[in-house]
Amino acid sequence: MKVLFIGGTGLISSAVSREAIDRGLDLYLLNRGLRAEPPPGSHCLTADISQTAEVRAILEGFKFDAVVNWIAYTPNDIERDLSLFRGRVKQYIFISSASTYQKPPTSYLVTEATPLGNPFWEYAQNKIACEERLWRAYRDEGFPGTIVRPSHTYQFNFPVAIGGGQSYTLADRMLKGLPVIVHGDGTSLWVLTHAEDFARGFLGLLGNTETVGQAFQITSDEVLSWRQIYETIADALGVEARMVHFPSHIIAQVAPRLAGTLLGDKMWSVVFDNSKIKKYVPGFQAVISFREGIQRTLDWFQADSSRRRADEALNQEMDQIIESSHKLTSSN
Repeated sequence: MKVLFIGGTGLISSAVSREAIDRGLDLYLLNRGLRAEPPPGSHCLTADISQTAEVRAILEGFKFDAVVNWIAYTPNDIERDLSLFRGRVKQYIFISSASTYQKPPTSYLVTEATPLGNPFWEYAQNKIACEERLWRAYRDEGFPGTIVRPSHTYQFNFPVAIGGGQSYTLADRMLKGLPVIVHGDGTSLWVLTHAEDFARGFLGLLGNTETVGQAFQITSDEVLSWRQIYETIADALGVEARMVHFPSHIIAQVAPRLAGTLLGDKMWSVVFDNSKIKKYVPGFQAVISFREGIQRTLDWFQADSSRRRADEALNQEMDQIIESSHKLTSSN
């Protein structure tokens, strides 16, 4: 099966790329070649996807069984892909987001039929608009679109709401006994999915024509509270987490850049029903627990001292959030 990934070297997509090659797929990666080394066995097409004429030239003569766009964020991105791949692909997969689901939720249990709507986060609103454009192309012209909605997926990063990411900052703070910020009281429910588990479910959708015109979510079935998430990270580090709690709206007030990801996503309890992906990909089951997954993350950081970099700007932001949130909560 000949497959094109637009992107393919990111946090989630790199795991999918490795698994695709292991399964013998004929994998092409279209990107600028700036982010990371492509996995051995893949074919590199170096181009900037935003430069349509450049991409059209490099794709001349190619047809693909499946195209996956890992880096489409706006309806204009979808419009461009429609112009590039009409008539030359049997399946086009758009990577959306579970943040598109209704906020505030009317039920903690999320299925693919849960309504979409997120008034808090522009990123999610744009993803919804992308989905709507793709569905219109499917209805009006039969364009073979499939939508996948990942939730909080991790691999070589710390999957927390504040102070995480791909730097070592969160672990460094925990090891030094510095406070880490947990939104709310830490009891709301959340689901974390290791990228390798996601990859196994995702690749089962590729080339399956029955998935065209449908949406799928792919997550773990393990449900944790935010307090359990931070405690698991601390346990793996061999320390106790010094957690400080503030309401999400207070954090968003003092750090507006976090408003979307908190108010539009992580402050709400969510549990995912994965019945649909298991139906279409028989045998799929997420098997990497968070305890195992975060140990893999720490092992990755330990393997190279240059990876254990604390981001001073992020440290300063966390200290500022703590100081300002204390003042706001004590004055109320």
